[in-house]
Amino acid sequence: MKELSVVIPVMDEEDNIELMIEGITNALKDTDHEIIFVDDGSKDRTLDLLKKHASESLITVEFAKNYGQSSAMQAGIDMASGKYITTLDGDLQNDPIDIPEMLKLLKDKDVDLVAGERLNRKDGAFLRKIPSNIANAIIRKATGVYIRDYGCTLKVFTRKLAKSLNLYGELHRFIPVLAAFEGGRIIQVPVRHHARQFGKSKYSINRTIKVISDLLFMVFMRKYMLKPMHFFGASGLGVLSLGMLINFYFLVKKIMGDDIWGRPMLLLGILLSLGGFQLITIGIMSELQMRTYYESQDKKIYNIRKVHGGTKHQEV
Repeated sequence: MKELSVVIPVMDEEDNIELMIEGITNALKDTDHEIIFVDDGSKDRTLDLLKKHASESLITVEFAKNYGQSSAMQAGIDMASGKYITTLDGDLQNDPIDIPEMLKLLKDKDVDLVAGERLNRKDGAFLRKIPSNIANAIIRKATGVYIRDYGCTLKVFTRKLAKSLNLYGELHRFIPVLAAFEGGRIIQVPVRHHARQFGKSKYSINRTIKVISDLLFMVFMRKYMLKPMHFFGASGLGVLSLGMLINFYFLVKKIMGDDIWGRPMLLLGILLSLGGFQLITIGIMSELQMRTYYESQDKKIYNIRKVHGGTKHQEV
């Protein structure tokens, strides 16, 4: 097993490959490491250059098509054999020289994740810095995980935490939140950040929309993953109660001889009642699915980090 696996998703980064390999090799010359590039459907010479450098310690995973950064990062983590795993961008904006110090902090501080924070970002303010700061503030408020810079790809993990993340969609931005779900201990440290020299940024407004969608999912996961009935059941009971109250009002009006047919409020009461029943039913089905998910795979609803005492000191 290697000491460290370096996972790098790349797409159309032909001008950066040689410099990146050289930079990582120099930065980690005193660390037993492997480098795993994941080519996410490049259309330039990126894949050819990576194949040229392929070796026992430099692995290239070739995707059949473009699947996105989260999927590429997950593929690299799945392939990694290191005791520790680090991720960084393939555009040379992250600096590999920060990795040894981050790895040392991970060991010395006995934490599960050391996340980088880009204090002096070299991106454009209007298209990158301001939207990123707004997104970071929203994520902190919505999830309760207080990391200052969610968008910095440079991170160092324990193997156990990295292998438990299960990234998809745009969830690579939410790695600290996923780590918190797993009970991981997280610290954030300042890291270097360079302006992009070659290639084009893959950022677009479409990506922002995807991030917002994933944020809604993360908020639900954080609060209701193990108890979906608390969300759907409470919402359903509220909606059902309001519908039944409206219907009861019109029932009294009918008994008193009033003509209630076709009243908009009556239709609203019927719709609210049906909607309430549906929400409660969804809650029950979600509970059953959650139990099936854990019990069919013999998964635990808790995560033990370490066991102290007993016959031996055991890490699980």
